[in-house]
Amino acid sequence: MHQIPRRVFNQAFSQSTYQQFIADLNGTYDWTISFRVAESPVFVPREFKHQLLQASEQIIDVLVAPDYKEKTQNAIPPDYKVPHEHDHPLFFTIDMAVCEGKNGQLIPQLIELQGCPTIFCYQELVARKYREYFPIPDDYEYLFSGLTPESYLDLLREVILGGYEPQNVILLEVDPDTQHTRIDFLATEDKIGIKSVCISEVIKEDNNLFYVLDGEKTPIYRIYNRVIFDELVQRPDKHGSFRLTKAEGVEWAGHPNWFFQLSKYTLPLLDSPYVPKTWYLSDLKEFPPDLENYVLKPLYSFSGSGIQFDLKPGDLETIANPEAYILQRKVTYAPAIQTPDGTGVKCEIRLMYIWPEKETRPRLVANLARLSQGKMIGVKYNKDRDWVGGSVCFFEPG
Repeated sequence: MHQIPRRVFNQAFSQSTYQQFIADLNGTYDWTISFRVAESPVFVPREFKHQLLQASEQIIDVLVAPDYKEKTQNAIPPDYKVPHEHDHPLFFTIDMAVCEGKNGQLIPQLIELQGCPTIFCYQELVARKYREYFPIPDDYEYLFSGLTPESYLDLLREVILGGYEPQNVILLEVDPDTQHTRIDFLATEDKIGIKSVCISEVIKEDNNLFYVLDGEKTPIYRIYNRVIFDELVQRPDKHGSFRLTKAEGVEWAGHPNWFFQLSKYTLPLLDSPYVPKTWYLSDLKEFPPDLENYVLKPLYSFSGSGIQFDLKPGDLETIANPEAYILQRKVTYAPAIQTPDGTGVKCEIRLMYIWPEKETRPRLVANLARLSQGKMIGVKYNKDRDWVGGSVCFFEPG
């Protein structure tokens, strides 16, 4: 990525400063972050930033097309449909791999879309801490759409609270105290003022929802939804009286249906040089002859679970439910980030959007990055390595 700030950063880097940075992050809310935080942010040059923005606009053109909802109406499993779906997601993200293109040029390639919230409040924290401890050019920013850190948090409060008092809005999760993203829940409580509540602790009385706050039964009018259906299915011990699919008298800050609708299900609908060719497995009458260059992905999974590499024809012929999979051409991640010892590190960039209800297109507001030296990008695939993990991009101006 961008060479000048990278060279300055690497020359100034020290393990002692990195350890101070990590200690400060953990001390902010007296909570030890359970995922690895990378030694460095990512410095994105202007040209690559423009490619990212062009790619994202091409994707958004498909999402705002009049026939998009019709094309994706079968994305939501019938047993998981939640009533009162919104016309579009309040939050969504675009995950782009930094890949090798022609003539050694870097090019973004789409990996995944997600129609649900990500770690919006934590990213503000970690970006701020990188600036405090490391040399980041003053004019490089991690925010978009003219936002400052203050106006970014103001926008998050506006869309999450929806005009309600913070005590009547909750962050809903499955066993939030044990989630790897708990640091974001703590930051959200600090910056937005809402509590994280386990779905098993929601009290349902007729069509009204309550939770216990400071010993008092408190009405819930709006839910900032962080529940992943896959995990909920795997945790029957957390099924209380409240069911997402029976939620009637509550508003959503991020309607659950968009977790399915704006997801891997959308990838075969996209046609762009920034999107690897993708098919629904059930649509293929014959398989590509070079299957080794493709990956098989379950439509309904998260954190990279269930992805199959090194495919052979027999692997696909034995799939009992091909309608639940996509076949996607592999991308080649570039070792785009150099460590101080010259090692090349791979990178994925998540563009983070907010889509207010009355607006026709979403707003790009922030980003996160993930660094990897493993076969896959996720933190769990990079154990016992350094210069890997969660991070943030700072973009060259212009």
